[in-house]
Amino acid sequence: MDGAFDVIAMGRLGVDIYPQQIGVGLADVETFAKYLGGTAGNVAVAVARHGHDVALVSRTGEDPFGEYLHRALRDFGVDDRYVTGVPDLPTPVTFCEIFPPDDFPIYFYRLPKAPDLVIHEHELDLDAIRAARILWVTVTGLCEEPSRSATLAAVRARSPESLTVLDLDYRPMFWPSRVDARRWVLEALPHVSVTVGNLDECATAVGTRVPADAAKALRDKGGRLAIVKQGPDGVLAVDDTGAVEVPPHPVEVVNGLGAGDAFGGALCHGLLSGWSTVDTMRFANAAGAIVASRLSCSAAMPTSEEVEAVLDAV
Repeated sequence: MDGAFDVIAMGRLGVDIYPQQIGVGLADVETFAKYLGGTAGNVAVAVARHGHDVALVSRTGEDPFGEYLHRALRDFGVDDRYVTGVPDLPTPVTFCEIFPPDDFPIYFYRLPKAPDLVIHEHELDLDAIRAARILWVTVTGLCEEPSRSATLAAVRARSPESLTVLDLDYRPMFWPSRVDARRWVLEALPHVSVTVGNLDECATAVGTRVPADAAKALRDKGGRLAIVKQGPDGVLAVDDTGAVEVPPHPVEVVNGLGAGDAFGGALCHGLLSGWSTVDTMRFANAAGAIVASRLSCSAAMPTSEEVEAVLDAV
């Protein structure tokens, strides 16, 4: 590695199996296509699309789907040196149903355990994690050991001045309860500088769905920038300079599942570029909207030029 990575993302990686028929239940779908998926994997791809050096810390099974993910990561420009195999676990697959504009049931196949939850603390390259300009971790990484300890070790290794992002990414099927999830989120929050999540994820993390209250509670726990995604009401972002609210970017939704990850990659781009919070939110909103208008997630991530063209057209 020549110098530090711009971004290291850590967490969930798998194969998305998406129907090629829209508005049809899985029982009646006739054809599917496979894509790289998982929050951390998608965010890493989104960051790479904006021209940054990015690595992913995750694990797969030692099977053909794992081989596919390594190849896909490299094709997208993501460094896969920290993506390792777990011999006795299958690579996870995820199915979805697509009922636009706002119904996208998702089905995770991660049993008996997902390889990305078998990241061990002793396997981490903490020097690279400390040196990265941004570290991106997710709440899913806190749901089980040994990934929980590894995720906490990664955020604790970072200096207080660094950009460490916690994606609240709460998936109830991965947790015994919201109470358990909140316990571990609160353990991580003092060690991160940026938090991002939707209203339900904020309620899990800090106990309130009121956007301003959630942002204040997240910042009170230690973060400098709190981002609350409010769906049709846009995005609220609060930092040391105050609060900004950015309306959603209008789009005809095809599949909303990858929009948040596109937002995350664009957020990293704005942070790395030194943009104002309001400019970063506008850019991230537009990136998310572009992916929501497309079928896939990772393969749909836009370049900076595509996002700027959308913003220029408004």
